[in-house]
Amino acid sequence: MAGRERRRFVAPARGPLTVACFAHPLFEDLTGYRDLAESADWPGIDTLNARLPLPGRRFVAQDEALDADGLHYEVRVAQGSIATRPHNWHDLFNALAWARYPALKAALNARQCLHVARNGTQRRDHAQQALTQFDEGGVIVWARAAALIRAWDCHDWSTLFRNQADHWRRGDIGIAAVVGHALMEQALLPERRLVGKCLVVLGGTREESVLRITAAIQAGQTLVTPGELRPLPLAGIPGWHPRQDDTFHAQADYFRPLREGRVYPRPLS
Repeated sequence: MAGRERRRFVAPARGPLTVACFAHPLFEDLTGYRDLAESADWPGIDTLNARLPLPGRRFVAQDEALDADGLHYEVRVAQGSIATRPHNWHDLFNALAWARYPALKAALNARQCLHVARNGTQRRDHAQQALTQFDEGGVIVWARAAALIRAWDCHDWSTLFRNQADHWRRGDIGIAAVVGHALMEQALLPERRLVGKCLVVLGGTREESVLRITAAIQAGQTLVTPGELRPLPLAGIPGWHPRQDDTFHAQADYFRPLREGRVYPRPLS
């Protein structure tokens, strides 16, 4: 077989997980819904709809009867039904993302539907790829000033994370929102070194940055191509990994150099 086969991620079973797993900073967005992830039993569809009410939308069990309608997933969501597999971490985190950021998720869905209407269901353009990558692994990063992301522009990870560590700790730069439900699913395995697919906002407040990204997605001003998304090795953020010494930061397979010719778009402001 030509090339290297990519292994499909397999999430851990619910039983062996401990509550400590969800103490990681990546899960801070789950405040208010944490028990749906931490409890010993899976929440059913009725529970999700009761706890996570979404105006105009509801969670529905994905089964053969649902699939028989022949609708594209995104089109079905636009019509009000979010297909959700039972006993599935990926879909549970998707439900929690809808609860936390309903306007942003609706904006992603609306843009996907525009492209499905244009391209049909057999072809995906660059914008659809970008929208999907952000939906699955997206993170919104907020920074007080442009100077704080210049090192990121050139993948100078040592400067970004170590020299600017105090800025991360003071909150001059940081995570405004974790959108990606696949990213949360992978975080269930603490040993995995995660990389967020990021959009950046300068100035304002962290709360306003989510609104700014939502408006830009709605207007088609961002997520036009996957190249807009900045990779961020999340384990490099001060306090996000127990070992952040010289050896850790020297791992070039994780803290990757900038690919020749790659230039990131200017952050939103």
